[in-house]
Amino acid sequence: MKASPGGDHYSYSVYADPATAQHFDERRFGGDIGRLVAASQADVLARFAGPVAGRAVLDVGTGTGRAALLMARAGGQVTGVDPSEQMLAIARTRAAEEALAIAFEIGDAHHLGFADRAFDVVISFRVLMHVPDWKGCLAELCRVAGQRVILDYPSARSFAAIQAIVRRMTHRLGARTEPYRVFGDGEIARELTRAGFRIARVHRQFVLPIAVHKAIGSSRFSTWSRSLSERTGLLALLGSPVTLVAERWTS
Repeated sequence: MKASPGGDHYSYSVYADPATAQHFDERRFGGDIGRLVAASQADVLARFAGPVAGRAVLDVGTGTGRAALLMARAGGQVTGVDPSEQMLAIARTRAAEEALAIAFEIGDAHHLGFADRAFDVVISFRVLMHVPDWKGCLAELCRVAGQRVILDYPSARSFAAIQAIVRRMTHRLGARTEPYRVFGDGEIARELTRAGFRIARVHRQFVLPIAVHKAIGSSRFSTWSRSLSERTGLLALLGSPVTLVAERWTS
């Protein structure tokens, strides 16, 4: 996510830039590999969320609204929050073009302005890796979720860990970049348990970094390499990013 409105953390300022917001989806989901990643994310989200028709869904760190739009198309009563008005403006335009009634609001993952268990499903993609206080944000996601929380993170047991180190170093040298953090599976599981949730299902995307897949530029290679890494057990060991769904087990 992108921080508290007015905050000076990089995760706020970067996404407040109109140019970044305008080109965000093209950078992430453009080209054959980008479309493959987007389709995979949509499939995983649909499976992990389950039937959402008529259910209250919250997308935290919604950005340009990709996950929110997917849930609204499936019949969910969707709210999307993000601290960047520039990102939300694009999300609102996209929803209007499809005549989807999504409530897009300024909001901060650290302090969600909703009642406990206000939503059946809470989604948060590419948030924990960037926020200043990831444990506080995860607790907030769980607080407002009645049934399920769906989130993702880059694994500390993957090539993303190397990229994260490089980004932190270049950020300290003054480069305009996002020095994200990586996570061990155990620390995510512990915080979820503390909040009354248990991990139900996990999906790991690739062993090779997405940047490598984009450099090769072949969706056939990416599909083949993922299948091979799954058969050999490397995906379960080194796959990243990790997407999971956790379900509430406490009353």
